[in-house]
Amino acid sequence: MENENREQTMEDLLKDFDVKRIHTGDILEGVVIDVNDKEVIVNIDYAFDGIIAKEDLTNTDRNPLEVVSKGDKIKVYVLSPHDGEGYVQLSRNKALEITEREEIKEAFEKGENIKVYVKEEVKGGLAAYYGNIRVFIPASLASRERIQLISLVGKELEVKIIELDLRNKKVVASRRVIEDALYESKKKELWANIKAGEKRSGTVVKILKSGAIVDLGGITGLIHINDLAWGRVKRVEDVVKLGDKVEVFVGEVDAKKERVSLILKDVNQDPWTTEVSKTKVGDVVEGTVVKFLNFGAFVEIFPGVEGLVHINEITDENIAKPSDALTLGQKVKVKVLDINKEDKKISLSIKDADEKSKEYLKYNDSDEGISLGDLFGNLFNNW
Repeated sequence: MENENREQTMEDLLKDFDVKRIHTGDILEGVVIDVNDKEVIVNIDYAFDGIIAKEDLTNTDRNPLEVVSKGDKIKVYVLSPHDGEGYVQLSRNKALEITEREEIKEAFEKGENIKVYVKEEVKGGLAAYYGNIRVFIPASLASRERIQLISLVGKELEVKIIELDLRNKKVVASRRVIEDALYESKKKELWANIKAGEKRSGTVVKILKSGAIVDLGGITGLIHINDLAWGRVKRVEDVVKLGDKVEVFVGEVDAKKERVSLILKDVNQDPWTTEVSKTKVGDVVEGTVVKFLNFGAFVEIFPGVEGLVHINEITDENIAKPSDALTLGQKVKVKVLDINKEDKKISLSIKDADEKSKEYLKYNDSDEGISLGDLFGNLFNNW
């Protein structure tokens, strides 16, 4: 009887004042005015304050003092307009459940991204939460890169909802679709701005027999094995390895076909400019035999500069093939016969270099005690 009188008194009080009416199921916005380890008191701009029990504040075991603070603005759900103690009974959990459902539905319909908290790795993917709503992220949609799923646990991710069935509590999201869109946007921008001759940073993402594929941060290009270094490269792995960070020069660009060639060797250190320009016809230099052909052998005289020794210029002896007189990797003296800088071709001779060396030795390796007079005869007699 006492409770009935109290409820009647409240009804009479509300009738006496021009105040808004609230009903069970209403969602209101309030301000936290007091909080302790058992409940939260909220000002809901009504004749009576609202009260939220600990179990209606959060689905976790956290202390209410860890969930909200005095002065916080929060959404609340009206469980009962009056609890018989002079308060409006409220639930933050139910308010969040309703508003979160509306928010996630709106995001899905508009194709907007949402932020979720990844709680754990589960079979086939990740279990994340948008507030109290469980969101499943399949492993294949967690990232466009190969990653360990466990590395995302405990992190906040921006995702896009790709499947939504709130009635059956099925919400599926993708992080990869966002990353793919960002990648394509960056890729488009790169193709619009990349220019031949400029220097770019990249990462080696694939090794081929013919060269290395480098990711420039949105587009990939090939460094041909001949463009890895000025010297002859036998194996790509001898110069670069998977995952290496490299600085490359951009070669030819074909934006329509989305192809770009890259150069790792320093184009400003072209040995045809830095070394060959100092070399003259008639010079004798040392080189290394690097390749055999039926008609001769190639000798590398500077890193990246090879000259041809025709089979007739190898030796005065009659040989059927270059390997009859030479071996790969052999160090030899060669004489420069011709330099064609335009076509980057050099003609060399081993036998002429050998003859020149013999002429030098004729005057330097003779018996000890030889005098200048012996060399120059009566040249100085008339002085």
